[in-house]
Amino acid sequence: MSKLVPPHGGKGLVIKLLEGAAKEAELKKAAGLKKIEITAQEKGDLIMIGIGGFSPLGGFMTKADWKSVCEKMTLADGTFWPVPVVLAVSAEDAAGIKEGQEITLERKGEIYATMKVTEKFELSAAEKKTECELVYKGAGDDSADDKFWKIAEAEHPGVKMVMERKAVCLAGPVNVLSEGEYPTKYKGVYLRPAETRKIFDEKGWKNVAALQLRNPMHRSHEFLCKIAVEVCDGVIIHSLIGNLKPGDIPAEVRVECIDTLVKGYFVEKHVVQGGYPLDMRYAGPREGLLHATFRQNYGVNKMIIGRDHAGVGDFYGMFEAQEIFDRIPYKDDEKADPGKKLLCEPLKIDWTFYCFKCDGMASLRTCPHSKEDRVILSGTKLRKMLSEGGDIPDHFGRDEVLVILRKYYEGLTEKVEIKMQGAASGDALK
Repeated sequence: MSKLVPPHGGKGLVIKLLEGAAKEAELKKAAGLKKIEITAQEKGDLIMIGIGGFSPLGGFMTKADWKSVCEKMTLADGTFWPVPVVLAVSAEDAAGIKEGQEITLERKGEIYATMKVTEKFELSAAEKKTECELVYKGAGDDSADDKFWKIAEAEHPGVKMVMERKAVCLAGPVNVLSEGEYPTKYKGVYLRPAETRKIFDEKGWKNVAALQLRNPMHRSHEFLCKIAVEVCDGVIIHSLIGNLKPGDIPAEVRVECIDTLVKGYFVEKHVVQGGYPLDMRYAGPREGLLHATFRQNYGVNKMIIGRDHAGVGDFYGMFEAQEIFDRIPYKDDEKADPGKKLLCEPLKIDWTFYCFKCDGMASLRTCPHSKEDRVILSGTKLRKMLSEGGDIPDHFGRDEVLVILRKYYEGLTEKVEIKMQGAASGDALK
């Protein structure tokens, strides 16, 4: 009997990925259906629906779901869900699709799924702006009322994706037929929820923490993991292996860095490395909630939430992603249906850094010294220093990891300017 937290939604893992004969039969049918080209983000969402990572979702959202998620952080049936998951097509493609019709979803010539369209709905420019304001706008300086819309469409990747979304959304259940390149390119790292649950069960784990990674693992990440190892049965270092924004470091480089750290600086039996196929939305607090929601499906009941989780620029408050967990639906409702509640809780950890006077890693809760005594650690700061060929301060990262990262940057023929926000630079640290 598993000791792990149950999957989100109260229905077990809702798996829409077909295999074997059922997959082959559906692929033959798909070849004769109207084909729709999907985006990279929709591909990642689709795979997560397929493998049960987005349980209880079995397809793309209706307009009622979209509206409820934006306004209330629940699906239309009241189940907690923090971020819209929609599929958009051009008005021209939508005109040729009827409700009740089956279509094929493909990307770059590969068939990813079939879908039965149960609803078509438009999202106006005003409705897209509402989504951006409710889901992507935060409490940081860049989200100030007199600034947000002056810069967001250019400087916030998530807002840009929403505003550029095609005219008509299609809702309905899917049958997923491909996991793309992930099972082969990231063999042993790309794990389905059923696989992580099996691993955790075999280890006898009950309390499992997850560390979300989109940057190379530096000393602060290492420290966060070790805090979690001390208070939980184990930790999954769970990297995003989908698409990032320009200037971010590719997944295969980050995976090599994590391997090096785990083998050299952790008791390996307490750590699992895994990857998941989503693109970043950079939705800050709402994305922190999404990370906890799908981690519950992977068997995780503690989501590590540190400084500026899933943020971009200065759109979010430093610990806004921690604070939002205190305001979610059913937070203190003991009578609420557990299937509708988020059961994965935040493991809130303060700003962490290396302190020369403490002679070790510390946080604002444990270190009494001044800003000048501390090495401020952030993935953005590390990427900027490496991109510009600068020296890396002592105690910022492990030497073995920096060797890997320097080799990657030396091989780049084109570099992207890395913009420093207050959280990454340390300017916000008093």
